[in-house]
Amino acid sequence: MNILAIGAHPDDIEFGCAGTLIKYARQGHHIFLLIMTKGEGGGNAAVRKAEQVKSAQIIVAKEIFWGDYVDTNIPTCKECIQYIEKIAEQVKPDFIFINYFDDTHQDHRNLASCTLSATRYTRNVLFYEGPTTQNFTPTTFVDIEQELEAKLQCLKAHASQVLKTNIESLSIIDLVRASANFRGIQSRTRNAEGFMPLRLFINVMDIGKAL
Repeated sequence: MNILAIGAHPDDIEFGCAGTLIKYARQGHHIFLLIMTKGEGGGNAAVRKAEQVKSAQIIVAKEIFWGDYVDTNIPTCKECIQYIEKIAEQVKPDFIFINYFDDTHQDHRNLASCTLSATRYTRNVLFYEGPTTQNFTPTTFVDIEQELEAKLQCLKAHASQVLKTNIESLSIIDLVRASANFRGIQSRTRNAEGFMPLRLFINVMDIGKAL
């Protein structure tokens, strides 16, 4: 399968769904990343881009697409929708993962809004959470016990952002561990990622063939 993960900034995808992407990649599926900005609002753009490239290598992503949008100023507009559609047409994704729309960061909200329109013909679209997400109640979970350490390595690759949590003495690594453990408890496993699906098709196996 082709999997497309979309993030407003470098490290959004890693926090929300890197474990799931790594699991897919280890099973032979093809991972593509679309990063809409270079994260210049949170640091040096060149540094953050290089960090994203390093993280993508850990995920084993086949390609990174970069949007030419300004950090903190992703618009809700026809052009943004069409850009996402263009990448989706190129990748032909079986699954799309995207920032959740109830978020205190305007880029996450606006990107989610654009993606709702841009992915209207995609069968499987799931929202992931981030540190600034609000009112997120996942109904779909992926066990990432075997992928958690690799996910943490992806976050560590974004070295300039590790301590930027606005919570004293708490790093992004601490947040990710806590989130994975909490979602694991919710889903009756050790560590997990949680998602809220916009659409999720379940393939029901023919029982006769399975037997």
